[in-house]
Amino acid sequence: MATIYDCSAEAELLIGMRLARTAIGRGDLVVIPTDTVYGVAADAFNAEAVAKLLAAKGRTRQAPPPVLIPGIPTLDALAESVPSVVRTLVDAYWPGGLTIILPSRSSLTWDLGETRGTVALRMPSNRIALELLSETGPLAVSSANLTGKPAATTAAAAEAMLGESVSAYLDDGAGGTVPSTIVDATGLFALDGKLRIVRDGTIPASDIRELVGADQCE
Repeated sequence: MATIYDCSAEAELLIGMRLARTAIGRGDLVVIPTDTVYGVAADAFNAEAVAKLLAAKGRTRQAPPPVLIPGIPTLDALAESVPSVVRTLVDAYWPGGLTIILPSRSSLTWDLGETRGTVALRMPSNRIALELLSETGPLAVSSANLTGKPAATTAAAAEAMLGESVSAYLDDGAGGTVPSTIVDATGLFALDGKLRIVRDGTIPASDIRELVGADQCE
């Protein structure tokens, strides 16, 4: 049975992080805390690991996972281009609960599913997630639940749903109950294109429109 590691205890944090890094490196899954709900994570550049993630959740390739990243330099490495309005958004809301969909770099050799050449990127603000990302690099991360079930807000809730399909569970206490806000920025690459808010979440759509201007959003 996979172990839940209490990250509020220093000894368990160190063991849990070491085992999580090892699991990611061998293509297995781990559950991690984020600043929103708990997530199940896999190496974004390991196609078999991403397939494991989708299978564990009961999802198909038509629902590719977002990718969590450790910082803005990784945004530039993974996205083909980053429009100025997107930089305004990430300057304001990263690290935090904003996921941005952009065209991915064509040179990248990864397989997240049927992405149609795009990638959904987010820099979380949770300290444990950021530390793990700084050591593993980008992680494909989806909410830690079975498809159709509520997203897990605790490591124990995630374990109850995902069980031994996950190698290690990092417990950072109760997480948030609201997922990230998702903004599709791919429309900006078309003539007179605009941002599209595709999921309401922890950042209100009204705040995004106020920041970038209502004329920049559908």
